[in-house]
Amino acid sequence: MARLFDLHIHTTKGSADSSLTPEDLILEAERLGLLGLCITEHSGPWDRHEFHRFASRHNVVLVRAMEVDTDMGHMLAFGLDGYQSGFHRAQELRRAADAQGGFVVSAHPFRGVLARHGPAGRPYLYPGADDVLPEVPEDALGHPVFKLAHAVEVANGGTADEENRFAMKVAGLLGMPVTGGSDAHSVHGLGKFVTAFRDEVRNEAEFIAGLRSRMFYPAVGLRSGQLRPYTP
Repeated sequence: MARLFDLHIHTTKGSADSSLTPEDLILEAERLGLLGLCITEHSGPWDRHEFHRFASRHNVVLVRAMEVDTDMGHMLAFGLDGYQSGFHRAQELRRAADAQGGFVVSAHPFRGVLARHGPAGRPYLYPGADDVLPEVPEDALGHPVFKLAHAVEVANGGTADEENRFAMKVAGLLGMPVTGGSDAHSVHGLGKFVTAFRDEVRNEAEFIAGLRSRMFYPAVGLRSGQLRPYTP
């Protein structure tokens, strides 16, 4: 039986653009049958003690994490205690993850590459005016982010289908592990995409171990009751 985690969630506690309260998050997760939730706030992870108090009141496995805006796009960071100066550089974020036993995922890497949206009209992974946007997956293989991330988010609930498919093809060509997450900012988006783990995951340590094992895959259809692997 797969253990279902939503790896990418924002709440009102630490993401100004979210309308999803922590309490509503738990209620909707229980309704959907999600085993685990990764709260990846924009502002950095919750205070450790406050998070543990909140987690102790619920049966769902909660993972304290963050989404970091780096010079190589957005990255989900797991297993790090907090935001540190220099994390806006992806290389520094990866170095800290390696030192602390963490794990980083390139989040929605091709958002804006096909739809042409992002900061100042540029996609997050190619922000420079002189950056050449990839037209086919093979064009993207040499981007340095794929040497720094441990895995690639290929199923993101806030990203266009064609951009998710593009990410899936790039990750496949590179042989990198792939994840799914809703990127939920409201109760309605939770669980649109999830990550299914093959082994037991009962706490954050087992979650990190599960990521490192590569024994997981992105899945879709939870909200409609037709869960299946994400294979665009």
